[in-house]
Amino acid sequence: MAATMIDGKAVAEALRGRMREAIAALEASHGAVPGLAVVLVGEDPASQVYVRNKGKQTVEIGMRSFEHKLPATASEAELLDLVGKLNADPDVDGILVQLPVPAHISADRVIEAIDPAKDVDGLNPVNAGRLASGLPGLVPCTPWGSMRLIRSVRTDLAGLEAVVVGRSNLVGKPIGQLLLKENCTVTMAHSRTRDLPAVCRRADILVAAVGRPGMVKGDWVKPGAIVIDVGINRVEAPDLGEGRTRLVGDVATAEAALVAAAITPVPGGVGPMTIACLLENTITAACARRGWVLPVL
Repeated sequence: MAATMIDGKAVAEALRGRMREAIAALEASHGAVPGLAVVLVGEDPASQVYVRNKGKQTVEIGMRSFEHKLPATASEAELLDLVGKLNADPDVDGILVQLPVPAHISADRVIEAIDPAKDVDGLNPVNAGRLASGLPGLVPCTPWGSMRLIRSVRTDLAGLEAVVVGRSNLVGKPIGQLLLKENCTVTMAHSRTRDLPAVCRRADILVAAVGRPGMVKGDWVKPGAIVIDVGINRVEAPDLGEGRTRLVGDVATAEAALVAAAITPVPGGVGPMTIACLLENTITAACARRGWVLPVL
């Protein structure tokens, strides 16, 4: 029996609908709405599209969008100065600096410069530490969106065995912490894990976040598992014509779908949830900063 395809677009749209209602209620009660500032350095085409989509969805749900674009030649000092101004701006509740930044700029220094209360990407060491300590804070958007997708097919995760393949600060480590918070037994696997296929086959919940197209094969998946494919890889697609490409995940979807109970497709799975959860984090940050009651989303 084929796996259920977890529709990230539908889950994200439902979340945006709830946020739209919540923001209207906040505006009616307080006469103000949350504001999100997104900073883009350089002309990377993929980043430009991503930033444009963020701005569009921010406005669509009723929040304020502040976009700042710096040339690729901008210095680290210039970017840090802009971050400082956004930290001090009372209309800005969330700050996101689109990564990657040009090579001459330290992404770590930029992330550390963002006010943790406005760090809607959840990457500042303060928020990472709060997550690791089990304290409330802003959580990275892709892991948070992935958890929402997992809970869309199974609400009680206590006691399940989870395997996360990939140990990045952006996805692997934080989703491991979120799964622990749900009382899962979590294994963090990576390139040096011995017999990785056997480790993956133990997983009731398998999260693939390594950036290697189709690495996780169907025979790596435990029958009945929930598979979350975070990978977004562009590969050549001769069947579509010369020079054409397609997006694929880290999981061999067709194979895995014959074994798993539920699986996220690529595209259309985790991707749509990332921006939706960025907007959710902005609402969370705004309510904490402004002393508003946080709506249930």
